[in-house]
Amino acid sequence: MYFAALLARTEDGWEASDTELDDVETLSDLTDLAREASEEDTVLVLIEQEDAWFGVVRVDGEEDPRIYVSDAAAAARSSYGEILLTDELLGREPGDDDADLDSLDLDGTEDGEPDDANDSEDEEEESVSGEIVSHSPVGDREILADLGVSEKELLALDEGDALSTIAEALGAAEVLETVR
Repeated sequence: MYFAALLARTEDGWEASDTELDDVETLSDLTDLAREASEEDTVLVLIEQEDAWFGVVRVDGEEDPRIYVSDAAAAARSSYGEILLTDELLGREPGDDDADLDSLDLDGTEDGEPDDANDSEDEEEESVSGEIVSHSPVGDREILADLGVSEKELLALDEGDALSTIAEALGAAEVLETVR
Protein backbone atom coordinates (compact mmCIF):
# COMPACT_ATOMS: atom_id res chain seq x y z
CA MET A 1 0.00 0.00 0.00
CA TYR A 2 1.32 3.38 -0.99
CA PHE A 3 0.73 6.85 0.31
CA ALA A 4 1.81 9.98 -1.51
CA ALA A 5 1.23 13.60 -0.60
CA LEU A 6 2.43 17.04 -1.57
CA LEU A 7 3.38 19.56 1.11
CA ALA A 8 3.69 23.08 -0.25
CA ARG A 9 5.14 25.83 1.92
CA THR A 10 3.17 29.05 1.61
CA GLU A 11 3.14 32.40 3.41
CA ASP A 12 0.44 30.97 5.69
CA GLY A 13 2.32 27.75 6.52
CA TRP A 14 2.17 24.33 4.91
CA GLU A 15 -0.65 23.13 2.66
CA ALA A 16 -1.07 19.42 2.01
CA SER A 17 -2.75 17.56 -0.80
CA ASP A 18 -2.87 13.88 -1.51
CA THR A 19 -1.75 12.98 -4.95
CA GLU A 20 -2.23 10.15 -7.39
CA LEU A 21 0.97 8.91 -8.95
CA ASP A 22 -0.74 6.71 -11.56
CA ASP A 23 0.12 9.11 -14.40
CA VAL A 24 3.66 9.78 -13.14
CA GLU A 25 6.24 7.79 -15.07
CA THR A 26 9.43 9.80 -14.61
CA LEU A 27 11.13 12.09 -12.13
CA SER A 28 10.39 14.93 -14.53
CA ASP A 29 6.65 14.14 -14.33
CA LEU A 30 6.86 14.12 -10.54
CA THR A 31 8.73 17.44 -10.53
CA ASP A 32 6.10 18.98 -12.81
CA LEU A 33 3.38 17.75 -10.45
CA ALA A 34 5.16 19.42 -7.52
CA ARG A 35 5.59 22.66 -9.43
CA GLU A 36 1.86 22.72 -10.19
CA ALA A 37 1.27 22.90 -6.43
CA SER A 38 3.53 25.96 -6.13
CA GLU A 39 5.85 27.41 -8.74
CA GLU A 40 7.87 29.59 -6.38
CA ASP A 41 7.78 28.01 -2.93
CA THR A 42 9.24 24.81 -1.54
CA VAL A 43 7.21 21.71 -2.32
CA LEU A 44 7.89 18.32 -0.76
CA VAL A 45 6.62 15.14 -2.36
CA LEU A 46 6.35 12.50 0.35
CA ILE A 47 5.99 8.88 -0.72
CA GLU A 48 5.89 5.76 1.42
CA GLN A 49 5.25 2.08 0.99
CA GLU A 50 4.07 0.62 4.28
CA ASP A 51 6.98 -0.25 6.49
CA ALA A 52 9.32 -0.86 3.52
CA TRP A 53 10.69 2.53 2.42
CA PHE A 54 9.94 6.21 2.17
CA GLY A 55 11.12 8.94 -0.14
CA VAL A 56 11.22 12.72 -0.13
CA VAL A 57 11.51 14.83 -3.26
CA ARG A 58 12.10 18.51 -2.68
CA VAL A 59 11.38 21.03 -5.40
CA ASP A 60 12.39 24.66 -4.81
CA GLY A 61 11.08 26.77 -7.69
CA GLU A 62 12.95 26.04 -10.90
CA GLU A 63 15.91 24.31 -9.21
CA ASP A 64 16.62 20.65 -9.88
CA PRO A 65 14.74 18.34 -7.53
CA ARG A 66 16.55 16.97 -4.49
CA ILE A 67 15.81 13.37 -3.55
CA TYR A 68 16.19 11.14 -0.50
CA VAL A 69 15.17 7.45 -0.37
CA SER A 70 15.37 5.49 2.90
CA ASP A 71 16.05 2.03 1.41
CA ALA A 72 17.28 1.85 -2.18
CA ALA A 73 16.77 -1.91 -2.62
CA ALA A 74 13.19 -1.83 -1.30
CA ALA A 75 12.38 1.20 -3.45
CA ALA A 76 13.89 -0.45 -6.53
CA ARG A 77 11.25 -3.18 -6.28
CA SER A 78 8.51 -0.54 -6.38
CA SER A 79 7.24 1.22 -9.48
CA TYR A 80 7.09 4.52 -7.58
CA GLY A 81 10.49 3.94 -6.04
CA GLU A 82 12.03 3.33 -9.46
CA ILE A 83 10.96 6.84 -10.45
CA LEU A 84 13.12 8.29 -7.66
CA LEU A 85 16.16 6.06 -8.17
CA THR A 86 17.90 7.93 -10.94
CA ASP A 87 21.28 6.90 -12.33
CA GLU A 88 22.85 9.89 -10.58
CA LEU A 89 21.28 8.97 -7.24
CA LEU A 90 22.59 5.41 -7.49
CA GLY A 91 26.03 6.53 -8.67
CA ARG A 92 25.72 4.96 -12.13
CA GLU A 93 26.64 6.35 -15.47
CA PRO A 94 23.54 7.10 -17.57
CA GLY A 95 22.89 4.31 -20.03
CA ASP A 96 24.40 1.54 -17.86
CA ASP A 97 21.03 -0.23 -17.95
CA ASP A 98 22.08 -2.62 -20.73
CA ALA A 99 23.97 -5.45 -19.13
CA ASP A 100 26.25 -7.70 -21.15
CA LEU A 101 24.15 -10.87 -21.46
CA ASP A 102 27.24 -13.06 -21.33
CA SER A 103 28.10 -11.71 -17.87
CA LEU A 104 24.63 -12.25 -16.39
CA ASP A 105 24.13 -15.10 -13.95
CA LEU A 106 20.56 -15.97 -14.89
CA ASP A 107 20.02 -18.68 -12.29
CA GLY A 108 21.31 -16.50 -9.44
CA THR A 109 24.30 -18.71 -8.62
CA GLU A 110 27.97 -18.64 -9.42
CA ASP A 111 29.32 -21.48 -11.56
CA GLY A 112 29.60 -24.55 -9.36
CA GLU A 113 27.89 -22.86 -6.39
CA PRO A 114 24.89 -24.61 -4.76
CA ASP A 115 21.55 -22.90 -5.31
CA ASP A 116 20.98 -22.21 -1.60
CA ALA A 117 24.32 -20.47 -1.00
CA ASN A 118 22.81 -17.00 -1.50
CA ASP A 119 19.84 -17.46 0.83
CA SER A 120 21.07 -15.20 3.64
CA GLU A 121 18.28 -13.13 5.18
CA ASP A 122 20.73 -10.54 6.49
CA GLU A 123 22.10 -9.49 3.10
CA GLU A 124 23.00 -5.82 2.88
CA GLU A 125 22.60 -5.79 -0.89
CA GLU A 126 20.05 -7.21 -3.23
CA SER A 127 19.95 -7.90 -6.93
CA VAL A 128 17.11 -5.96 -8.51
CA SER A 129 16.69 -6.18 -12.28
CA GLY A 130 20.15 -7.70 -12.58
CA GLU A 131 21.79 -4.90 -10.63
CA ILE A 132 23.11 -4.88 -7.08
CA VAL A 133 21.28 -2.25 -5.01
CA SER A 134 22.09 -1.64 -1.37
CA HIS A 135 19.56 -1.70 1.47
CA SER A 136 20.81 1.69 2.57
CA PRO A 137 19.61 5.27 2.22
CA VAL A 138 20.53 7.14 -0.95
CA GLY A 139 20.28 10.74 -1.96
CA ASP A 140 20.53 14.11 -0.30
CA ARG A 141 20.69 13.53 3.44
CA GLU A 142 20.53 17.28 4.07
CA ILE A 143 17.29 17.63 2.09
CA LEU A 144 15.32 18.79 5.14
CA ALA A 145 18.10 20.25 7.30
CA ASP A 146 17.05 23.88 6.77
CA LEU A 147 13.44 22.89 7.58
CA GLY A 148 14.26 21.37 10.98
CA VAL A 149 15.11 17.72 10.21
CA SER A 150 18.85 17.09 10.44
CA GLU A 151 20.73 14.38 8.57
CA LYS A 152 21.05 12.38 11.79
CA GLU A 153 17.30 12.63 12.47
CA LEU A 154 16.44 11.71 8.88
CA LEU A 155 18.65 8.62 8.96
CA ALA A 156 17.12 7.53 12.29
CA LEU A 157 13.53 7.61 11.04
CA ASP A 158 11.57 4.37 11.06
CA GLU A 159 9.84 3.63 7.74
CA GLY A 160 6.54 3.03 9.52
CA ASP A 161 6.07 6.57 10.83
CA ALA A 162 8.68 8.60 8.95
CA LEU A 163 6.30 10.89 7.06
CA SER A 164 4.36 11.74 10.20
CA THR A 165 7.59 12.49 12.05
CA ILE A 166 8.83 14.70 9.21
CA ALA A 167 5.51 16.55 9.03
CA GLU A 168 5.55 17.07 12.79
CA ALA A 169 9.06 18.56 12.65
CA LEU A 170 7.92 20.89 9.85
CA GLY A 171 4.84 21.97 11.78
CA ALA A 172 2.63 20.31 9.15
CA ALA A 173 1.40 17.23 10.99
CA GLU A 174 -2.24 18.36 11.11
CA VAL A 175 -2.43 19.24 7.43
CA LEU A 176 -0.76 15.98 6.42
CA GLU A 177 -3.20 13.96 8.53
CA THR A 178 -6.14 15.62 6.77
CA VAL A 179 -5.09 14.02 3.46
CA ARG A 180 -4.01 10.66 4.86
